[in-house]
Amino acid sequence: MRRIIGIGSRFVPRDAAGPKVCEQLLAGTLPDEIEVIDGGLGGIDLLRFMENTERVVFVDSVEGFAPPGQLVILTAGEIATAASGYGHEAGLPYLVRVLPEVCPPPCPEVLLVGVEGPPSDRLIHSAARLALRVALDDKPYGQKTRGCPA
Repeated sequence: MRRIIGIGSRFVPRDAAGPKVCEQLLAGTLPDEIEVIDGGLGGIDLLRFMENTERVVFVDSVEGFAPPGQLVILTAGEIATAASGYGHEAGLPYLVRVLPEVCPPPCPEVLLVGVEGPPSDRLIHSAARLALRVALDDKPYGQKTRGCPA
């Protein structure tokens, strides 16, 4: 099983990329091995979606990784070190840091498709396609991919 989990708040336009990507993916036909989940602001509560999963691709709004209007792919290591503290932005990094401690092996490969800048319809469409491609891809993502044109 592979999962795409959109995170963020649909009520805050700058943070709505994850939920909007989920809406777009759920409106179409998905391969049997892909499950799409709107994780909202679940933070650590999203750990329950990690077990018995081969790969989890999060989709979220990001800031400072690429110019606005572009997409980025971040690995678990990059996600884990992306923020510190206890604000909203710390939820996913904390989840990734504790995953090996609480998830029975094998832990899933965790990646993030980040949406830089306001989530326009074109950018959301591109993020949905990229998230699906990353979720289905069998190659490991050991190196970051920044500034993917949308």
